[in-house]
Amino acid sequence: MHLKKELLELTGKYVPYMIETRRYLHQHPEVSYKEFETTKFIKAELDKLEISYDSPLETGCVGIIEGAIESEKVIALRADIDALAMSEEGDAKSTFFSKNEGAAHCCGHDAHTANLLGVAKILSELKEHISGKVLLIFQPGEEKLPGGGRLLCETEYLQKHNVNAIYGLHTDPSQSPGKIATKSGPLMGSPDEFEVEIFGKGGHAARPHEAIDPIVMASQFITSAQTIVSRSVDPTDAAVVTIGKIEGGTAHNIIPESVRMLGTVRTLSKSTADTIAERLEAILKGICEGAGGSYSFTFNRGYPVVNNTVEETAQILTSMKALFGEESATELEKPIMAGEDFAFYQEHFPGAFFFAGSGAPESDSQYVWHHPKYNVDDRFFEYAAPLMASLVVDKK
Repeated sequence: MHLKKELLELTGKYVPYMIETRRYLHQHPEVSYKEFETTKFIKAELDKLEISYDSPLETGCVGIIEGAIESEKVIALRADIDALAMSEEGDAKSTFFSKNEGAAHCCGHDAHTANLLGVAKILSELKEHISGKVLLIFQPGEEKLPGGGRLLCETEYLQKHNVNAIYGLHTDPSQSPGKIATKSGPLMGSPDEFEVEIFGKGGHAARPHEAIDPIVMASQFITSAQTIVSRSVDPTDAAVVTIGKIEGGTAHNIIPESVRMLGTVRTLSKSTADTIAERLEAILKGICEGAGGSYSFTFNRGYPVVNNTVEETAQILTSMKALFGEESATELEKPIMAGEDFAFYQEHFPGAFFFAGSGAPESDSQYVWHHPKYNVDDRFFEYAAPLMASLVVDKK
């Protein structure tokens, strides 16, 4: 009880810092693998706390807190630091509107980073309660393949530290501050990407019989691709096929030479993803050959499934309830099909990921992830920071 009280008091002490830090980072977003100034800022903040750090990758870093209790235990906490390659919408006169054109923190990573820096401050004052070591992972490139989580794991830096458990979170605009949600087992899907280009024969719109129309072929492909989930995937398996971009043509009266499309596939198993990839190309081949055209098809494997281990998931739920009561934590019944490169860590270490409420109408923060008006309610930090810190001091 004494430690809980101290944890919450320290959180209250540092919430203003986290809010200010998040707003600074929101003003200065940097896209995946280009987070150079963000990294400098993080390192400067760790220097102030006299927390040492390593730089296994070109951007991002890993802070190291040594606990006062001698132990071999190593707990890792992860925050992603990159922004999206998009433009923000809203009041450009806002005190923390993005100043970097074509980059915006419209997914909450600025809040993740500010939260972990706040946790660093809290844990720095709780070293006498920390067994072993804490790794604070400020990870680049979550938003873009191959994923900073994968790249960091490939350095074997974390493996050399013998991490015992790793935890990560994401802001959640569908929940109010003070609520979290997670589940053991599959929590998030595997997001693969595909690229299609259909080649025909250009011509005049008034003489279609002399052309081979790639727009018609593309239309047939889009429609047919939507039958894959309903007719080629087991109904008990979760799967999504979405075409997110289509481009082709230059004028009202010209049949173009080609059409290009980008899409995503979301699944909870590699075998389902394999089936969908095979069906996509088979459908594409049949349509193009039947119409006299040709095609190119690329299927890019994305992040694995976020698969929470039972013990670490239970620790999150238990710690949250101990801090804020039984109603503060929900165990989800179903996974969601968004992807997260936190999954790469779980291929090496026990770990769990959770969603922390960040949406409220009064702060206009209920827009879905990647919306150009995405925002985070400041009260997010009042709950996310003490929970992350408690995962260190509560972990047995």
